[in-house]
Amino acid sequence: MSTSLVIIPTYNEKENISQIIPEVLRQDESIEVLVVDDNSPDGTAEIVRDLITREPRIHLITRERKMGLGTAYVCGFRYGIEHKYDYMFEMDADFSHDPNALPEFLAAIQEADLVLGSRYVHGVTVVNWPMKRLLLSYFANVYTKIVTGMPVEDATSGFKCFRREVLENINLDNVKSGGYAFQIEMSFKAWKKGFRIKEIPILFVDRRVGISKMSKSIVWEAVFLVWQLRFYSLFGLIDTSRTNHVPSRS
Repeated sequence: MSTSLVIIPTYNEKENISQIIPEVLRQDESIEVLVVDDNSPDGTAEIVRDLITREPRIHLITRERKMGLGTAYVCGFRYGIEHKYDYMFEMDADFSHDPNALPEFLAAIQEADLVLGSRYVHGVTVVNWPMKRLLLSYFANVYTKIVTGMPVEDATSGFKCFRREVLENINLDNVKSGGYAFQIEMSFKAWKKGFRIKEIPILFVDRRVGISKMSKSIVWEAVFLVWQLRFYSLFGLIDTSRTNHVPSRS
């Protein structure tokens, strides 16, 4: 049976984490959860440790300080590769990504290498965002598509599923970006290596509780990254090679 790892980075998510983990695990018996916590002062990691005592499908990595979304996912990917999970998910802790959509990802990944949960592939499916933030996100994705040429509608989506093979073929040591930029970079590198990308529609609902981690620096990082990716691509500086397929764990 194929196995899946849902990676959930956390920083001060105590209001959400104890609720979302059971919802994720309920979706399929093949799913496990890895929380990567950046030393949350609100006790998020302690809540996860308590859940682990009752459920072996939950795992926890704690880091010394707040180090950012991109490095948290890279940490999770390394764990997933080491333990040979077939599929690895990115997912937010705040219920903006609906756990009930996970079976749809698992169905879609059977015919793809990377599945993106898209807010813009079938119109706009975003709830509770201020118009300013919605327009920023929408046009950031239009801008990314034009500059990079990557044929996806929602390159900044943070709800996605990778086959392990994709992550084994990306040099994770060279992934330095975070936030929106991290999402763009990972999808772009997968695309340039010829992996199959499929977008499926999701309903994105703004967080129930807690504080958004969005900042101006995250936005500007993405603005500059897309030009960097285009430059590297034009001059052949993006690695497009792939290793042989690594058999999935049975």
